[in-house]
Amino acid sequence: MKDPRINKVAKNLLTHSVRLDKGERVLIQAGIYAKPLVNELIKEIYALGGLPFVQLSDEEVTREYFMGVAEEQLKLLASFDLMRMKEMDAYIAISAINNSTYLTDVPQKLKMLYSELHTVPVHYEERINNTKWVITTYPTDSMAQAANMSTEAYEDFYFNTSCLDYMKMDMAMDSLVEFMQKTNKVRITGQGTDLTFSIKGMPAIKCSGQVNIPDGEVFSAPIKDSVNGYITYNTPAVYHGKTYENIRLEFKDGRIISATASNDSEVAAIFDTDEGAKYIGEFAIGVNPYIVHPMKNTLFDEKICGSFHFTPGNAYKDCDNGNKSAIHWDLVCIQRPDFGGGEIWFDDVLIRKDGLFVVDELKCLNPDSLK
Repeated sequence: MKDPRINKVAKNLLTHSVRLDKGERVLIQAGIYAKPLVNELIKEIYALGGLPFVQLSDEEVTREYFMGVAEEQLKLLASFDLMRMKEMDAYIAISAINNSTYLTDVPQKLKMLYSELHTVPVHYEERINNTKWVITTYPTDSMAQAANMSTEAYEDFYFNTSCLDYMKMDMAMDSLVEFMQKTNKVRITGQGTDLTFSIKGMPAIKCSGQVNIPDGEVFSAPIKDSVNGYITYNTPAVYHGKTYENIRLEFKDGRIISATASNDSEVAAIFDTDEGAKYIGEFAIGVNPYIVHPMKNTLFDEKICGSFHFTPGNAYKDCDNGNKSAIHWDLVCIQRPDFGGGEIWFDDVLIRKDGLFVVDELKCLNPDSLK
């Protein structure tokens, strides 16, 4: 029997996230394991009078393709995909991975080349700025295993996070947006972390299901040269199929001057991708009440309640601090007591301690209030 929750997710994606109108064209890019959700999306798009376009990908085929890909191929592929993206009104990406490390042995230089020649023009410059888009996932056995959960428990978790009341979350976020837009100096402290930067004059943008499902963050960006201090991320981070643990970054006047990871001395090479990779493009606070532990999946981890992420690389156009890069790596730090605690201060006012908001106007974003 088909799980009725799949249809609820599909409707959420089309009516709340991309707000599909009659006659609009929708590109769906998904892993083959997401076929049940893709089929529901196609049915609902037709029912709404839209036009679906679908591309399914297979991990084994993708890996084989990238093992020998040439620069000329990537340029031609980008030109095709860019032309198609320009014809779309909306875009839905569905990650459904059965092996999160399937690209591990693809040469790093080829993965970096793909980011530069394809991801930047097709996604950073065109899709993000000129379409209504949303990125989501679909549960697989591998994803459940990475999260140390049974498949059944992981599926329940997935549907809880994907079907929650995002309108309620949206309204609760207004108070945090107002706080952030009045803030100049931010200070973040915790185990292995003492960081200061300015967000003066930068927008604060709430993410409540419009471009990600699951969702739950409010983001801004630091003034590019204002970041000083050091940070130790306590959430595993996957980059091009490889997992990095306990990444520690040190900053001076906005620029990363030192980068280490407990399990890999080569992590610094990622921040050598280009000059923009050495600066921060996003600062965000996570509030999703159902996401409490790392899943080794950025789409979930960056929304963990009691967390924040501090992202080296490209800044978004709607919160542009001037930083441009071929990477945008959301690195997450959880500040709840079970992860070592920590504090966030806005202009010398403590606003969150050990993952819970302590200012009355912001307590509506604590987990018990959002469930």
